[in-house]
Amino acid sequence: MEKGKIIFLSGVSSSGKSTLAKSLQEKLAEPYSWLSIDNFLGTIHDKFHNSEYRMSLRQTLKAMHRTIALFSDMGLNVIVDHVLHKQEWLDDCVNVLNEYPVLFVHVTCPLEELRRREKERGDRPVGRAEEQLSQLSPKDTYDITVDTSKEKCIDEIIEILNYPEKFTAFKILNTKEKKHGH
Repeated sequence: MEKGKIIFLSGVSSSGKSTLAKSLQEKLAEPYSWLSIDNFLGTIHDKFHNSEYRMSLRQTLKAMHRTIALFSDMGLNVIVDHVLHKQEWLDDCVNVLNEYPVLFVHVTCPLEELRRREKERGDRPVGRAEEQLSQLSPKDTYDITVDTSKEKCIDEIIEILNYPEKFTAFKILNTKEKKHGH
């Protein structure tokens, strides 16, 4: 069975990943399931989102990465909505998914827009998105970067989907990881 395509959206909180995922689902000619970090972390009650239970959160994210692979293995296309602000999360994703058809998309928008969206949402601490900017991994290895403050970003992603040979970021990151012994 042919593996399903994976559109992996990575960006800081409030960068527009969820809205982009929904818009892609609506516009794409084939069905794509949407797997979100918020949904996976939401499977654990907030009272356990503290340092004492970090292992449980880490294991939940590892389960998410393996679920992405499972969907693809079953021939299902998937859009992933993730905040890779910890190197270990990126390393695990690359380790699990480097042999899969992953289009790695860096989702951005101007800082002023991030601040506006974060304030408008009201469900996140103000400043979280800006704090994550310096922590986001990787800094520079993506298949495409899109700015969600511009409408053409959906079309840019859909266009590159026709060229799976351009899905190289996870393979490059896997090679870098092996060179550095991670």
